[in-house]
Amino acid sequence: MRLVENTRAGYSFLEGIAPYSSGVIAADGYEITHITLAVSLPWEAGMHAARKYVESMGLSQWSLCGFELRCPQPHTMDGFIDFNASYRAVLQDWDMYVDGENPIARTNVAPVLNPPSETLLYGFSVCQESQGSWNTFVIAGGGELVGSLRAGNIVCEGETDNAAMLEKARTVARLMKTRLDGLGANGQRLSTIDVYTTHSLYPLIEGAIAEEIGAITRRGLQWFYTRPPIIDIEFEMDMRGVRQERVVDMATA
Repeated sequence: MRLVENTRAGYSFLEGIAPYSSGVIAADGYEITHITLAVSLPWEAGMHAARKYVESMGLSQWSLCGFELRCPQPHTMDGFIDFNASYRAVLQDWDMYVDGENPIARTNVAPVLNPPSETLLYGFSVCQESQGSWNTFVIAGGGELVGSLRAGNIVCEGETDNAAMLEKARTVARLMKTRLDGLGANGQRLSTIDVYTTHSLYPLIEGAIAEEIGAITRRGLQWFYTRPPIIDIEFEMDMRGVRQERVVDMATA
């Protein structure tokens, strides 16, 4: 994976696939801030609200570097591809792409309890000038899918026994570590480690995750009782290392 500089936005991104990059890291003199919506909004209206929010800060849409979505239920592979086409169209309309590549990190998962009736924007990340002393970063969500968006690339597809879940978790933790290293980020600066699954974490933390992401021994992790966005993917993670977390009511922002 190549690390690509986004000079007009103050960060570099690790190449991913068409719907999203694999992660972003702030350049010297810039800082990424993570924002959670107090009340989630329909995804497209939410993205426009996020753009309005950063523009009210004197920034451009290019300062947006990550989006987090919540979908009603896991998609079929074709359904996920179709959604991504609509999502990408917004980014393309905003001139967000860099030399034909999508720079924006993303996580998109399906809550099990009280799922939304439509895909919502849950949070976003913003890069702006700062006197911060270290390079903040966001690593995009990733599940046990190795390669392109194709069902045959799902690790242990259709299996959820203990051995299969350990292999899935190990695959995802290694993916997170690969992205962390690809960004050139400092793992000791991780501020949040998120896990998205309906399966018990107890055997997976010691048997898989901690081997690759040692920071969980002091940072812990957040477990979201959700499913990844594609049917038959069972385990997903994302991570970030930021100094500032905000909760914003976009209705009053």
